[in-house]
Amino acid sequence: MNFIVDNVESTINLGNKLGNMLKPGDIICLNGEMGTGKTHFTKGIAKALGITDPITSPTFTIVNEYEGRLKLYHFDVYRVNDPDEIEAIGFDEYIFSDAVSIVEWSNYIEELIPTEHISVKIEKIPEKGIDFRKISIEYYGERYDYIKELK
Repeated sequence: MNFIVDNVESTINLGNKLGNMLKPGDIICLNGEMGTGKTHFTKGIAKALGITDPITSPTFTIVNEYEGRLKLYHFDVYRVNDPDEIEAIGFDEYIFSDAVSIVEWSNYIEELIPTEHISVKIEKIPEKGIDFRKISIEYYGERYDYIKELK
C-alpha cells in the first residue's frame, strides 16, 4: 500500500498509526535515501509504543534500545561493511525477541532479514515539493495480515 505525505508531521503520524498496530516480535525494515524520513517514521512508531525518550538515528552505535509498552530496538546499518559485523553484536537475539525491531537500511543486510517482516520504503517526490514523500508499506508473512487495516 502507498501513502503520500507532505510534511514531517504526516510522516510521524503514519509511523504512529503503524506503531499502534505492532505486536511483540514484529520486524520493520526501513529503506530510502539519506534524508527521506526514516528516523521520523521511527519516531512515530516509538510514540505509539509509549516511548518518551528522544529518538535518534543509531548510525554510529548500530542499535539503540528504548522501553515502552513494547521494547524497541532501532538499528541503523548504513555503516555496516559486512553482514558478519551485525551478526557479531547478536542481531538474531535482538530480532527474534519480544521487542519490536526497526532496521534502517535493511537492504544492506537483506540476507539476515527474516522472511516474515514489514517493509517500508520512503522515496522523495521532488516534482511535488521538497517535503513530499511516497511511503510504500508491504508485508511478508501471515503474521502481518493485520497491516491490511492501515489507512
